[in-house]
Amino acid sequence: MANAGIQLLGFGLSLMGIIGLIIGTILPQWKMSAYVGDSIITAVAMYEGLWMSCAFQSTGQLQCKIYDSILQLDNALQATRALMIVGIIVSIAGLGVASIGMKCTTCGADDRARKSRTAVTGGIILLVGGLCAIVACSWFAHNIIRAFYNPYTPANTKFEFGAAIFIAWGGSFLDVLGGAMLAASCPGAKQMTKYPPKNVSRTASSAKEYV
Repeated sequence: MANAGIQLLGFGLSLMGIIGLIIGTILPQWKMSAYVGDSIITAVAMYEGLWMSCAFQSTGQLQCKIYDSILQLDNALQATRALMIVGIIVSIAGLGVASIGMKCTTCGADDRARKSRTAVTGGIILLVGGLCAIVACSWFAHNIIRAFYNPYTPANTKFEFGAAIFIAWGGSFLDVLGGAMLAASCPGAKQMTKYPPKNVSRTASSAKEYV
């Protein structure tokens, strides 16, 4: 029962992590304009994400523009896109594999050892997907920090962290935590062989009655 509870908790954390990764990837607030130095605070706030750039005006209007060409983007943004997409796809696949091997599902219930190994495999896949997203977010954040402290970057073009990168970070850590719990939920060999099969017990009891 303890392993089943750990599996359910890991599955729930991974599911919330995947939802956070999808929301964070779609949102355009990966970085926002920073008002530092002698720069005057304007009525327009600039946001840039993985897919579009937006301008938020003080009147409440939000205007967004999707990036025209992938080839015009820098290599760091293209790599971040690819890692986030790979992380989401791998995490969804790992969640599906883990759901097959969980104790609360009936798929493959005849072979407990194989079912446990399937759950562990799903947890490892979730770990890989979460690590891909962590690398993507950390790389993007490193580029923001490097450009911010670069003395040759104009003050009016400096950016700081937006809300979307924190959402993606949180989702990736939840994904990793859930995958680790699923990967650690495999029972040991003694626990798996603690109870003999039902057929063996019935045969032994019938033999005692005849004696």
